[in-house]
Formats: sequence, C-alpha cells, structure tokens
Amino acid sequence: MLNVFFYYADRTVPIKHKIKVRYFIQGIFGKEKVKVKRINYIFCSDEYLLNINRSFLNQDYYTDIITFNLTDSIIPLEGEVYVSVDRVKENAFTLKVKKEEEFLRVIIHGALHLCGYKDKTKRDLKIMRNMENKYLLFFKKL
Repeated sequence: MLNVFFYYADRTVPIKHKIKVRYFIQGIFGKEKVKVKRINYIFCSDEYLLNINRSFLNQDYYTDIITFNLTDSIIPLEGEVYVSVDRVKENAFTLKVKKEEEFLRVIIHGALHLCGYKDKTKRDLKIMRNMENKYLLFFKKL
C-alpha cells in the first residue's frame, strides 16, 4: 500500500514520474527500517513556507523544506513535509543542477529527516548529504 502522498498548497511541481518517486520514497523508509503510516508532501511558495517557519518554529527566514513528525513515537510514522517550490528552483539554478534533480534531493532530504537524520552540525550534514547522494544515485539506476 502506498503511504506517500503529494499535495499542492499554492504551487505545483515539475516532477516527472510522480508515482515512481512516491514508491521510491516509501522504499527509503523500508531500507531505513521505519514503518510508515502516512507521509504528506505539501508543495508551496516561499511565502507560504516562511509563514509556517514563523508560526511553528519562531524562525524568520526562507527555507526550502520544513519537516514535521506528527507522531509521538517514530513507529508507525506519520509526517508532513513542506517544500518551497520557489526556493528549490532557485537552489537548482544556483547549484547548476536540473530542477527535477533538486526537487528529488529535497524530497529525499525530508524523508531522511523523518527517518531520524539531522543536519544542524557539520558532521550530521555530511552524513545527510552522503545519504541524499546514495539515494539519488540509486534512483537514477532504476
């Protein structure tokens, strides 16, 4: 049963093969041994996500992603991942990568956060980037 869903708040997303991506993300949770009840990805604008950042995290800056674990425990996991379409497109341009690849990286990033990976320290960020790259490479081989 597919437990990963995509929704659109005030922006749409240019992701090819959305069903394949949804199954792939669900597979990440399987590989990370995290049982999932439901994960919602909500794609939105910079302003929409900034409002969430201010309201829920008391932070006043733009970001590409905010991830919420909606359960008290990690199993079974239920979460919401908000993705700024504006920020991801800008990051893709800045990093000189295809938009589709940057969207996939950010989607994977949100899944990894829900699996327990962090990115606040240099060490944690290095681990997170390595895992993102591992799963991106795996997806490209499919």
